[in-house]
Amino acid sequence: MKPEYIDRPFARKQTVGVLVGDVGVGGNYPIVVQSMTNTDTADIEASVAQIAALHHAGSQIVRITVDRDESAKAVPHIREKLLAQNVEVPLVGDFHYIGHKLLADHPACAQALDKYRINPGNVGFKAKKDKQFSAIIETAIRYDKPVRIGVNWGSLDQQLLTHLMDENSANGSPLSAREVMRETIVRSAILSAQYAEDIGLGRDKIILSAKVSKVQDLIAVYTDLAKRSDHALHLGLTEAGMGSKGIVASSAAMGILLQQGIGDTIRISLTPEPGGDRTREVQVAQELLQTMGFRSFVPIVAACPGCGRTTSTVFQALAQNIQDHLRKMMPQWREKYPGVEELNVAVMGCIVNGPGESKHADIGISLPGTGETPAAPVFIDGKKAKTLRGEKIAEEFFEMVGEYIEQRYG
Repeated sequence: MKPEYIDRPFARKQTVGVLVGDVGVGGNYPIVVQSMTNTDTADIEASVAQIAALHHAGSQIVRITVDRDESAKAVPHIREKLLAQNVEVPLVGDFHYIGHKLLADHPACAQALDKYRINPGNVGFKAKKDKQFSAIIETAIRYDKPVRIGVNWGSLDQQLLTHLMDENSANGSPLSAREVMRETIVRSAILSAQYAEDIGLGRDKIILSAKVSKVQDLIAVYTDLAKRSDHALHLGLTEAGMGSKGIVASSAAMGILLQQGIGDTIRISLTPEPGGDRTREVQVAQELLQTMGFRSFVPIVAACPGCGRTTSTVFQALAQNIQDHLRKMMPQWREKYPGVEELNVAVMGCIVNGPGESKHADIGISLPGTGETPAAPVFIDGKKAKTLRGEKIAEEFFEMVGEYIEQRYG
């Protein structure tokens, strides 16, 4: 079951819809979550495992690096092994520098991929640029594949940047270097899309992105790009960083753009901690869309932050265990319990807001705080259903949540 929009605070900017495999991007399709592997694509087993994990976590599109012959040769085998596991997720090939050659030399790779991602800043240089760009676009046309033209400020088209810098210097009221850089990013994306269309690639086969690593630059670039183009847009703050810094920066930038109706697919580009779980970026992207009210992916668990009235850690552990369980079960529940992603669960720590918050949830529990009677009322659909007591309150509530899901969504 494909999740639909929930109550949106505004209409999304209308863009041209693009099909990436069987996933729609732009147009009237829901905002799509995507991610990228960090395995060596030539390592087939490791890549298959990570792609499957990302997809099971909720990534609707997965991008893989195709940087040399060995990785290009591996792509069709990766596709075969994924299909053998019933993992039908669109794969995007990320090409830099020699993408034109890899696609030409490895037609099985060109066919197995669902989309090509190319960077106009390094697709080719000087006289070779247009020729190599054209070669990739012509391959996309031949195999009926969409293309993401992804501009990145770390590998910006230096020829275009120099031209605009010179043009700006001759202007009576010159822009700042930062403003010229932003204009170069936007213009690079638009000019490249126009060139792809001149070659013969349809507008319904083009997605644009303009990646920068600073929040204000991302907001400015995409706001301008959205005004000047109706192509589907992929949002992402590049080099966002690790941990909370990367999460906060990405959410701040993309949250503002999404609120303005800008963005058709998103990726949270987190730097994983050593040995960290790559699926974390998928979870953050889903939570951003869900907390803003655009999509429903997993049931939401509301829990109070705790204070001097909630010295017990029972409610913290219960909230964490339920959230982890719900996310773990979602791959199975999407088919078995249609609509379960919109479930709201409340786990509260004392009497102040506990009963009221629990009544607002589909199912909620108000655990006893410091000095309160050792009883935990449970509310279902706004009404008190049962009061739990004793040492097994957490286990009993866990069972009640499972029973509620079965009764309501089964």
